[in-house]
Parts: sequence; structure tokens; C-alpha cells
Amino acid sequence: MRIFVYIIIFFSFFDLFSQLPIMTPLASSLGATPFITGLVVGMFSLSNMIGNITSGILTDRKGPFLILLAGLLLTSISLFLYQLAFDPLLLLFVRFIHGLHAGLIVPAAFTFVANSTAKHEKGRSVALSGAFIGMAAIIGPAFSGILASRTTEVTVLQTTGFALLILGVLAFFTLRKKAIAIPAARKRTKRPVHQLFRSRPVVKAFAGAFFLMFSQGVLAYMLPLKVDNLGSDTQMSGMLLSTFGVVAVLIFILPTNRLFDRLKPINTLVFGMLTMSASMICISFSETLSLLFIFMALYGTGFAFLFPSINSLLIESTTEENRGKAYGYFYAFFSIGVVAGSSITGLLELSANGGFLFTGVLLFTATALIKFMKNTVPGGA
Repeated sequence: MRIFVYIIIFFSFFDLFSQLPIMTPLASSLGATPFITGLVVGMFSLSNMIGNITSGILTDRKGPFLILLAGLLLTSISLFLYQLAFDPLLLLFVRFIHGLHAGLIVPAAFTFVANSTAKHEKGRSVALSGAFIGMAAIIGPAFSGILASRTTEVTVLQTTGFALLILGVLAFFTLRKKAIAIPAARKRTKRPVHQLFRSRPVVKAFAGAFFLMFSQGVLAYMLPLKVDNLGSDTQMSGMLLSTFGVVAVLIFILPTNRLFDRLKPINTLVFGMLTMSASMICISFSETLSLLFIFMALYGTGFAFLFPSINSLLIESTTEENRGKAYGYFYAFFSIGVVAGSSITGLLELSANGGFLFTGVLLFTATALIKFMKNTVPGGA
């Protein structure tokens, strides 16, 4: 059952990553201005954040099965709506609907996995889920780029829509037997959101999620500029990003994933963030492509340690009654982090070297704050 949910997680992130190479060309082909094109690209993250939070709330009330099923089917429908987007404003509307529906899937899927995983296996379990995300990050952009060059951008989106539709049908028959009825008393129980934010381990997980994706936003924005400054092209940027993804996936699937059950999550979190911080600072001073490959591998190592750590912290610090809501906000911080990383470095008008140096120092500072933050607050849960 869990392997099937991992496949759902893969295709959910495949949907996200496969959009990266094609959304700007699609908007431009419809006559969108640069401003509208930027909105089209960013709209998915905005509505996805709303979908994440909504998914978390509904998952705690209805259980993950129904929300996961609804997310798969609604996202599939959303992907087919792109063929009706004949002008930029319609495309903007479809992007909002797509992001909103896609946001329902991941919190419900991770809640499903967490609730069905033995406590002593939680680290390895989230590491495996990270491997599927990493594979989606490697395969998604390459697949969409190749298919779009031979057909159209809409064909790429429809292909993903068919995959999610099939997964939705299979999920109905595969996962409903594992669906646990939510007691009526639990449905009526209202747990204020601020209770989550009074748990410092949960806050640390949220912070880790934000800074993980903040660095991803900086990479997406600054790495092509860095590579261009060194006299290479976008293909080299793709190879560098693939390097980090391959290293992360290897750590997730090799016996190294057992470390996440043996070591305390806070320790692997600190190691992961410090490694990412060091890689960012090193990239800022790198003047050769060979060094960039080494430091991107270092970044992949940090990513591979940070992602399972923040998931483990979240699982340890929540119960089945509030885990869905926690994952909803967790992945909302993912969306915010991506936007913040590219936006803040852009607003500061930093060079590629300056952007990487700024991010490295920021990650180091955030690591120190997370490490020395107490686990509870006065009156906290």
C-alpha cells in the first residue's frame, strides 16, 4: 500500500517539475506580456499554498483517503482544462485552479504514509518518499522538454492528467480498504492552528521546509546566471541540477537511509542545513564548472539529510488528530520558500555570486537559531 502512495507522491511532484520548462513558452505563445507571464508562473505556487492548508484541515476531519482521491481526480480535470485556455487571462485562471487542486494531494499522501508507518521506521519511510520526489525532479523537466519539443506544451499537461486520472481510479480500489473511519467525536473536535505553532519541534520542521525551498528558489534563479557567467549554457545548468538530484536520491535509497531512524532528527537537520549553507557559499566563490559539480553534489547531500529530518520532526510532534493540518502548513511553507528565494534575491538585485553568498549566510544563521531553540514555549503544547 505504501509503495502505491509513494507512486502518487512521485506523480504529484512530477506534475510540478514537468511544468518548469513549458509554462513560460505556453504563456508567450498566447500573447502574454512579461508581467502576465510572471503571474502565470507564480500563480500555481500561490493557489497551491491555499490547497495545502485546505487539504490539511480536511484531512484531519475526513481522513486522508477522501482528500487524496479528490485531489487526484480534480487535478487531472484541471490539467485537461489547459486546452481551453485560449488567452493569457484564461491561462491564469486555469493555473489557479490547477494549483489549488494539486495542493490537496501531498499533505493527504504524506499523512497516509505517516499514519501507516511504524514509529521505528519513520526516518527510512520519509527518506524513500524523498527519493521519489528526487526522481520526479530529475525526470519531470527532461520529459516535458522533450515531449513539448515534439508536440505541444498542452500535450505534456494532458499526459500528466491521464496519469493522475489512472492513479485516482486505482487509489479508489487500492486505498479505500486501508481508509480508517474518523470518529464523530474527532470530527467535532476543533484544534486551533496556534496549537501547532506552540510546538517548537513543529516550528523547526516548518522553518526547515521554508529554508530548504528558499535555497531551491535561489538555485532556480541564480544557477543559470552563474553558469552563463562562466561561459556555458542552459544545458550545463540542467546537468548541475541533475547532479544534486542524483546524489540526493542515492542517499535516500541506499543503506544510508537507515541513519534517519538511528540519529535524532534535530541532529541530521542541523547537519543537512549546514552542508547546504557550505555548498552555497562555496558556489559563490567557484570559478570553474568542475568545482560547481562538486559543490552541487555537496548540496544534494545536505538536501538528502534535511528533507527526512524535518518530516521526522513533524511526525514525532503530531498525532493522527492534527497531522493532516500540520502537513498542510508544512507544504505551504514549501511553496512560500520557493517564491521567497527567487523574489528576495531578485528584489535585492544581487549578482549570482552575491545571491549564493547571501543564501549561504542566511542558512547558517537559521541553523543556529533552530539548533538552540527550546522545544517548548511557556504555556505551549
